[in-house]
Amino acid sequence: MSQERPPEEAPVIRVVAMPADANPAGDIFGGWLMSWMDLAAGTVAARRSRGRAATIAVDSMTFLRPVIVGDEVSFYADLVASGRTSMKIHVEAWRRHREGEETHKVTEATFTFVALGADRKPRELPAA
Repeated sequence: MSQERPPEEAPVIRVVAMPADANPAGDIFGGWLMSWMDLAAGTVAARRSRGRAATIAVDSMTFLRPVIVGDEVSFYADLVASGRTSMKIHVEAWRRHREGEETHKVTEATFTFVALGADRKPRELPAA
């Protein structure tokens, strides 16, 4: 087991990286990771806002390790701050080689979402 450990809670999303998600060398595209991270953050945002929410910003991402075809990738997401209409959600992506147990963090970022009403305009978050 690696010295680094993923968060204790269950991942919001877990997916296996497939050949269609990779470049010719078998490394998974960074955009693929980012889209799954956005989906994980969006799940947390929808639960907190009890409705529609949209991504309005993502802080910087650094890719720490590659993800390769066949890796299982787990996405952990936590609400770290909220305002009147907005939410900041921190997401970590962790990989596990298909045949092993060792895990490694591959990237992390904080996504900012805004709760939206039926008119697609910002709305106040409901009481927590």
